[in-house]
Amino acid sequence: MSGEGKVVCVTGASGYIASWLVKLLLDRGYTVHATVRSLDDPKKTEHLLALDGAKERLSLFEANLTVDGSFNSAVSGCVCVFHTASPVMFSVDDPKAQLIDPAVKGTLNVLKSAAKVQSLKKVVLTSSMAAVMFGVKILDGSVVDETWFSDPVVCEQTKLWYQLLKTLAEDAAVKFAKDNGLELVAINPGFVIGPILQPTLNLTSEGIMGLINDGNEVFPDGVYRLVDVRDVAAAHILAFENPEANGRYCMVGKVVRSLEIMKIVDKLYPSLGHSERYKNGESIQPVPYNVSRAKAESLGVKFTPLEVSIKDTIESLKGKNLLSF
Repeated sequence: MSGEGKVVCVTGASGYIASWLVKLLLDRGYTVHATVRSLDDPKKTEHLLALDGAKERLSLFEANLTVDGSFNSAVSGCVCVFHTASPVMFSVDDPKAQLIDPAVKGTLNVLKSAAKVQSLKKVVLTSSMAAVMFGVKILDGSVVDETWFSDPVVCEQTKLWYQLLKTLAEDAAVKFAKDNGLELVAINPGFVIGPILQPTLNLTSEGIMGLINDGNEVFPDGVYRLVDVRDVAAAHILAFENPEANGRYCMVGKVVRSLEIMKIVDKLYPSLGHSERYKNGESIQPVPYNVSRAKAESLGVKFTPLEVSIKDTIESLKGKNLLSF
């Protein structure tokens, strides 16, 4: 139990990755301060309070990204802050006011609270591959790694608001940490799949469900940078526990085409009848690029095989009656 006696904070704790992070932290013996937007919303709190160890070592705090000082009490006495909270994506009229400002201001808000805590050793930020590889030219056969950075100017011009939000938030966090003597590590996951702990569907699970149910593509090129949610949560903890951890970590288990995902689904669940749509004769085109796993693996991440992630995703969605067949 490596976390025994250590207090850590997880922001945005009711989210997909964050719920798993809270679970794994409790499993490792940590005491967790978890922030949610509303303590009165059972959809945000019940699944967290039901986790093993929650009764003894989980405290919930209400905090809002846009309110100054909102995170002060949650981070007090902590040795690490895992900052996963980020604005939820809906269609927006004013991307700057509704998405960009809350993401950047919210990240700085959390870091300002963290900078006041003397016991604090490290901040682990949930960034995204959205901050790594957009607005830059990707040549066929490229291997994307941690040295790649999305271009905010191109993201803004092409209205890639989520990519812009993640790029600017990571950038602001790195600068603030440097100026204020905070140690910061960023985790940059791709398209996250795997079992869900929270009661409501998150965007990526909804996307994978649409692909399985109706063949709805999430990405126009049909290329998916997949990673298991449990691997992403584990990477956050390793980034705190490993004193050598530094900079950012790309978290993509495998880059695949949707056809490959559907062939795995068909093999696992032939009753879905996908083989009619995805005839075995169809060859799967090679993916245009790959994402390096080297740095993540050097941290100690062991990537879950794709077939296991896909099966566990489907079983979890079936278990919550979100997918029926």
